[in-house]
Amino acid sequence: MKVRFPMSHVAIVGGGISGLSAAYFLAKAGCNCTLIESSPVLGGVIRTETVDGCQIEAGPDSFIAQKPWAMELIRELGIADQVVGSNDAARRTFICRYGRLVPLPDGIQFLAPTKLLPLLTTPLFSWRAKASMAMEWFYRPRHEQPDRSVAEFVRDHYGEEANEYLAQPMLAGVYGGSPEKLSVRSVLPRFVEIERQYGSLTRGMLRARGSQTAGSSRNGRPDPLFLTLRGGMQQLTDTLAAKIQSTVRRVTGTVEAFRTQGGNFLLSARGETLTADQVVLAVPAYRAGQLLQGRDAQLAELLCSIPYSSSITAALLYDRPPWRHPLDGFGFLIPRAEQRPLAACTWVNTKFPGRVAENRVLLRGFLGAEQAEALSSSPDQEVARLAARECKELMGFEQETSAWRVHRWPRAMAQYEVGHQRRIEELEARAAALPGLHLTGNAYSGIGIPDCIRRSREVAEKVMAQTAKRRDS
Repeated sequence: MKVRFPMSHVAIVGGGISGLSAAYFLAKAGCNCTLIESSPVLGGVIRTETVDGCQIEAGPDSFIAQKPWAMELIRELGIADQVVGSNDAARRTFICRYGRLVPLPDGIQFLAPTKLLPLLTTPLFSWRAKASMAMEWFYRPRHEQPDRSVAEFVRDHYGEEANEYLAQPMLAGVYGGSPEKLSVRSVLPRFVEIERQYGSLTRGMLRARGSQTAGSSRNGRPDPLFLTLRGGMQQLTDTLAAKIQSTVRRVTGTVEAFRTQGGNFLLSARGETLTADQVVLAVPAYRAGQLLQGRDAQLAELLCSIPYSSSITAALLYDRPPWRHPLDGFGFLIPRAEQRPLAACTWVNTKFPGRVAENRVLLRGFLGAEQAEALSSSPDQEVARLAARECKELMGFEQETSAWRVHRWPRAMAQYEVGHQRRIEELEARAAALPGLHLTGNAYSGIGIPDCIRRSREVAEKVMAQTAKRRDS
């Protein structure tokens, strides 16, 4: 069966947050759209389950409050009253060192120590590392530097221990990658700019903190670092899906063929050939590369060259009582130097009160890229047992889980490795030479939910501009 649509029809391939956002913005602008998604469930890695009265996030549990694009969309959708912030009054992170959970010193702003006394008294770092970190204050501004790895950047400023016990565990939860490969220019652009302006990251962060206005807080308290929705993160994607249900055609199936003909795009999915004058590829870069192989081999190669890592989350529920271990923080991070299978654990009761039933404790363990690959064929029960054993050993409790859930995300986290910006610039230039082709997702200019929404809004604006230009010509 061949289906033809009128002029200005846009096909969106991929129904995660990027594809849903693009469909929403385009439909709102009056564009005729079809959304093609292989899974019967929209939302991609954003998925919320309820188990024993507890909300379990299969993918991201929140988004960064400082990036405005997710909140802008949430306000448009009319669900701003459903937003809840993290319990930052209890925000404390522990780092595993020598098998012990050590609190991250007060004043550490991601990488930069901004308070001397907590740095000097913490058992997290050796005296040699502390001296190196304190001396960073005297670094002078530098000329523009070539792209470097995060590890090289952190070692240059604070030394190897800061790389292993700060940068690596903190970045593992976001990118699942190695600081030796990740691009500092793409992953930590703010720190690159601080280095250029001040030299010292510590001095620059203190200046930046001092210049913040009182308007960035409510009731005299700082705004929360993380935001989520009362019904879980899936409330966002469910609301988007409901908003576009009557205006965007949905096709459930995999795009099996993708080609151009007479200035249009032809996509074969589920036995249909869909004709569109513009296409938004909101799929992983390697999948976009596969689809474009017959259209532009070099563009396809650039897309396929963006690496991805896998991850596994293990949600562990415990009864309370008999639970007695204090949940006095947001959780802990485990550096790779500790050589343990678990990379991190969130104490959900503390981070987002109200998501866990009063008589339950919810721990959310993360297994990083290497462990996710090693356990790819292991049963879920074995993965849950492994995560539970790690939590027991590190937190020192004896209780057994009352319920658990394991979620696997193969090749889901794009890796912004050294040279990423140059690759993206070349990739964008080649894509621009194919009128009507647009790329969105977490592989290009930001991996988090707000960045994916921002890029999809920009793509929607480009689609409408090309539509207007085509109509006027």
